[in-house]
Amino acid sequence: MDREDGYFPELGLTVAEPRIQRVDVLGVGISAIDMGMAVDEITRWIETAEQHYVCVTGVHGVMECQRDAELLEIHNESGLTTPDGMPMVWSARWAGQRQVRRVYGPDLMLALCRRAAERGWSSYFYGGNAGVPELLAERLQGRFPGLEIAGTHSPPYRELTEDEDRRIVEAINEAAPDIVWVGLSTPKQERWVARHAGRVHAPALIAVGAAFDF
Repeated sequence: MDREDGYFPELGLTVAEPRIQRVDVLGVGISAIDMGMAVDEITRWIETAEQHYVCVTGVHGVMECQRDAELLEIHNESGLTTPDGMPMVWSARWAGQRQVRRVYGPDLMLALCRRAAERGWSSYFYGGNAGVPELLAERLQGRFPGLEIAGTHSPPYRELTEDEDRRIVEAINEAAPDIVWVGLSTPKQERWVARHAGRVHAPALIAVGAAFDF
């Protein structure tokens, strides 16, 4: 991993241990949450300047973690690894966490954008094909009047150079969003949010994948 938990005094951000309980699903710690709990927890990060990233994970993500130790670590060090799929929900309930409900990426985006419009938070959309993040931002603003868009960027499919990555980080930080939505393929998006926590200053980095297209 490229970051360490702790306090970033130059950013005014803290990366702290998450408070939400987890359920072990083949070694992956799935957060024992429903949608309201997810939104409230991310709200707390933003309002207390505590930085975390979010993985939205179903069966595919859990199986990828069986083959990739780094990806497993990324999921288990997240602020939230949401149960995106009924098998995750069933596993949590079998473990005694009866409150767990599916927290699907597109639904999480809508719920948080609704709250963002109410509280004046800004969002940055990173990922998708050319034109997709701009169209997504436009449609979300149409659905949630007052939603602030800090910026958008559609990166190339290839691996970025260090200089390209540095310039993207600088652009996001200059835009100063509260939430960075990351719509890349799995596991690329999970690696991105984990490696950029602490470099990107936003309190919430959320890997939502196909939510950009939906």
